[in-house]
Amino acid sequence: MRRFVQVGLLVLSGLGLLQTSLFTEAYLRYVKEGMRPLLIASGVLLILLGAAEAWSAWRSAGRPEEDDDGHGHGHSGVPRVAWLLFLPALSLLFYAPPALGSYTASREGPKAVAVVDEDGFDPLPATSPLPITLTDFTQRVQQDKARSIDGRTVRMTGFVTPAGGGEGWYLTRIMLSCCAADAQSVKVRVYGVEAPKADTWVTVTGTWHAQGTLGTSSAAVALDGRTVGKIERPVNGYTDALPLPLGS
Repeated sequence: MRRFVQVGLLVLSGLGLLQTSLFTEAYLRYVKEGMRPLLIASGVLLILLGAAEAWSAWRSAGRPEEDDDGHGHGHSGVPRVAWLLFLPALSLLFYAPPALGSYTASREGPKAVAVVDEDGFDPLPATSPLPITLTDFTQRVQQDKARSIDGRTVRMTGFVTPAGGGEGWYLTRIMLSCCAADAQSVKVRVYGVEAPKADTWVTVTGTWHAQGTLGTSSAAVALDGRTVGKIERPVNGYTDALPLPLGS
C-alpha cells in the first residue's frame, strides 16, 4: 500500500507539472517564462521515477515486507496525513490556483527601486500619453532632477490593489526573480478615478499627483488619474515592463 501511494504521488505530480507547463500557460502564474523547460523536465522525471517504482513494486510482489529490524514484520499502512499530499498533486491537474495579486501586494511594502545616476535618465519621447513602467515612473518622480515627468500625461498598466485607509487605490505590478516565493511589488497610488474591482488589470492615464518636491524622495509616487480601462492580463504580467500583447 505504501508503494502504491508513492507511485501515485510521483505520477500525479509529474502529470500535473506537464499539464501546467507543456499544454497551458498556467505555469506563468507561479514562475518566470524561462523556467518552463525545467518544469517540463521535472514532470518527465517524476513520471519516470513513478514508472520505475511501479516496476520495482511489481517485481517484488509476493515477497514479505521487512521492517527496519529485518524481522519480516510488514508495516504497509500509510499515515493518514500522507493522503493530503494528493491534494496539491490533483490541483495541478484539475484546478490551477490563481496568479499572485492584490492579496500578496497588500501585505508587503513596495519594492525599493534602484537609484539612477543623475545623468542616467534618457530624454522622454514626445508621445502623449507616454507609455511608462511603474518603476520608471517612480524613479523619475523621486530622482530625476530635470523633472522631465512634470506635466506629462503618462499611461501605465497593472492590476488594482485596494489602498486600505485614505483616498485612492494602487496600480500594482508583481515581479519574480525566479518563482512566486520571491515575489516583490511596485505600486503607484491613483487618485481621482474610481477603482475597479481588486485584481482587475487596467491601463491608467494621468499626470503626476503634485505632492512633495518633484525630483526628490519627498515626491509622492502617485497619479491624478484621467481614464481607466480594463484589459486582459498581459503575458509578461510578472515583470514591470510595458505590456506585451496576448499571444506574444
